[in-house]
Amino acid sequence: MNSSVLLHLMVMLVQLWPCFPSRQNSRAQDTVQSFTAARRVKRGWLWEPLFATEEQISPHPVYIGQLKSDLDKQDGNLQYILTGEGAGSFFVIDEYNGKIYLTQKLDREKKPFYTLRAQAINRSTQLPVEPESEFIIKVRDVNDNEPQFLDGPYVATVPEMSPEGTSVTQVTATDADDPSYGNSARLVYSLIQGQPYFSVEPKTGVIRMASEMDRETKDQYLVIIQAKDMVGQPGAFSATATVTINLSDINDNPPKFQHRLYYMSVSEEAPVGATVGKVFAEDSDIGDNAAMGYFIEADNSDVFHIITNDETQEGIVLLKKRVDYESRRRYSIQVKAVNRYIDERFLKEGPFEDTTIVKINVEDADEPPVFTLENYVMEIVEGAMSGALVGVVSARDPDNAASPVRYSIVHSMHLKRLFSINEHNGAIITTEPLDREIASWHNFTVTATETRNPEKISEANVYIQVLDVNDNAPEFPKNYETFVCENAVSGQKIQSISAVDQDDSAEGHHFYFSLAQEDTNSSHFTVKDNQDNTAGIFTGKSGFRREEQFFFYLPILIQDNGTPPLTSTNTLTVTVCDCNTEVNTFYCRYGAFMYSLGLSTEALVAVLACILIFLVFFLAIVTIRQQQKKKPPFSEKMEEFRENIVSYDDEGGGEQDTEAFDISALRTRSVMRTHRPRKKAASEIQSLYRQSLQVGPDSAIFRQFISEKLEEANADPSVPPYDSLQTYAFEGTGSLAGSLSSLGSNTSDMDQSYDYLADWGPHFKQLAGMYSSHRTVGD
Repeated sequence: MNSSVLLHLMVMLVQLWPCFPSRQNSRAQDTVQSFTAARRVKRGWLWEPLFATEEQISPHPVYIGQLKSDLDKQDGNLQYILTGEGAGSFFVIDEYNGKIYLTQKLDREKKPFYTLRAQAINRSTQLPVEPESEFIIKVRDVNDNEPQFLDGPYVATVPEMSPEGTSVTQVTATDADDPSYGNSARLVYSLIQGQPYFSVEPKTGVIRMASEMDRETKDQYLVIIQAKDMVGQPGAFSATATVTINLSDINDNPPKFQHRLYYMSVSEEAPVGATVGKVFAEDSDIGDNAAMGYFIEADNSDVFHIITNDETQEGIVLLKKRVDYESRRRYSIQVKAVNRYIDERFLKEGPFEDTTIVKINVEDADEPPVFTLENYVMEIVEGAMSGALVGVVSARDPDNAASPVRYSIVHSMHLKRLFSINEHNGAIITTEPLDREIASWHNFTVTATETRNPEKISEANVYIQVLDVNDNAPEFPKNYETFVCENAVSGQKIQSISAVDQDDSAEGHHFYFSLAQEDTNSSHFTVKDNQDNTAGIFTGKSGFRREEQFFFYLPILIQDNGTPPLTSTNTLTVTVCDCNTEVNTFYCRYGAFMYSLGLSTEALVAVLACILIFLVFFLAIVTIRQQQKKKPPFSEKMEEFRENIVSYDDEGGGEQDTEAFDISALRTRSVMRTHRPRKKAASEIQSLYRQSLQVGPDSAIFRQFISEKLEEANADPSVPPYDSLQTYAFEGTGSLAGSLSSLGSNTSDMDQSYDYLADWGPHFKQLAGMYSSHRTVGD
């Protein structure tokens, strides 16, 4: 078959296209187009377009196309070879005629096409007669996949009362089949559940409102959407998705009171701010759409007011002003509840508010007395006599019983001495004269108590102002230090003075200064009134002599402008100073001090020198005493102690070594007893030994002897602490070894010779002397 024949066959297929059924026409058209596009001529290669249908199952290989060279003379001399993707596994070729067969099932969703290479060789020469050429086998799709909703389940929200056609949400399904071939991947959507409230667009999957819905009726809907491939044709695959649609709230409902009339009561004792009662208006909306505020209308808003509890949406009626049962016993108020956030779309439905009536009864209570004023301000002139009337306070029982009232003052002990009150009529009087200069105001509290019910008490504040009278004369504000030089000239100003007055002047204080007429020193100094509550002191002559007069005392008269005016005499001390014209304050003070002591400068220097010498002497004594305290105690006997320590290096001192130290220092007064003269040690030892051999340790005589010796040793202050001879006096009887002591020898003390002790050296000198002398005495 040459190229002209193939083109002729292609033209025939195009002309016969309308005669094929729709699906077959489509495939035939694909074949012609693929053939036209895929037909290639390369050095004599001729092949048809190749397609393989997926999911195709057959017990025998399925022919899918043929490769042929135009050099093939059909004599079997050419061998066709197939290589590439799937060659030998999915695809095999007849090496004699080039026909390709499908041996296994294909899946387009895994691999949509395969790329292979073809080669034709001469069997005799094994040389290629055509160059190796590459071609493609396409996998043709079949409807073998169901649609899938990858994002489900869906949740959407739409405002309630939305108009018909409002978009709610969109659902989308996918199909793994080939969308470019046939209708396998063409999906349509339909509503399985959700009519008549919702609808879905078949091609886009957009869910829309089909009618207006009220959230207060039902706030949630469950919608099921189905997606079918093959444009919904019979045999198509399908899938479903669930869409939960919630209706969000809008403010389309006004508040409504539960009752048209509320009854409340409040005690006349209730304080301002007390809760009277609560009202509540229901609103079917939720959240901010149900938020409301409460208001009081009419003329009772000055006695009561209402607030809104934002958590419970209740209106709380509070007492704004104290009520009085005797004045008014019941009130009627109108309360309005209004939505805070209003949707203008629903204003035509009516006002989003509601009103109700609240009737409030005032309950009677036993009230405490009521003062005519909360604060009383009274005045009294200072110096008024005891018992003078200051003012009157008044209180009454507001109840119908009109119980009598008893007054009293709550104050400290100080105020109790100044004021008292008549418990029947509330008159306040003084108990002693008042002084404004001590205290210009007195404040205290007055109580009024019902006589029939003492627990009912009320209070009022009383403020008493003490009015001033001119009872204090003016005086100097301080003690002036005034100096004048000996060489001062006449008319020289030496001091400026002023005055103070403890009284209070309504017009302001004005003082007048002058020098007393009886002043004998008027020729020495003058006073000039400056007319501004100050005055100047000037010298009246030139030159002053300290030797003649050291101090001048000027009586200054000061008069105030009170009614009546008061005058006082204040003495100004002027000190004459050893200077020319300018005053040295420090030097003048020093000179005045020395003059007051009656000492000259030389005498003062001498006194200071004596004081300095005394201090030096005192410090020297203190230093010597401190050095003496640093010396170790018993310094005088230090060498003696050292000698005693050395002498104790010998074998022992014996009983008579009692001069080294005072044994009484080791004894307490509780054990000091009457000293008994000791017998000689040698005779006592011999007697004790003889008795022990005769009577034994259990004898009463022996025990008595031991007790006596023990008591004697304890009571003797001269016995050294290491002398325990009485403890070892008895060495025991019945021992096989016998006594090891020299005291137990059969010879008497008279037969013993102790002269050899003298040859033992200086350590035994005292012991040798003691026994030698004992022997001499015994002899």
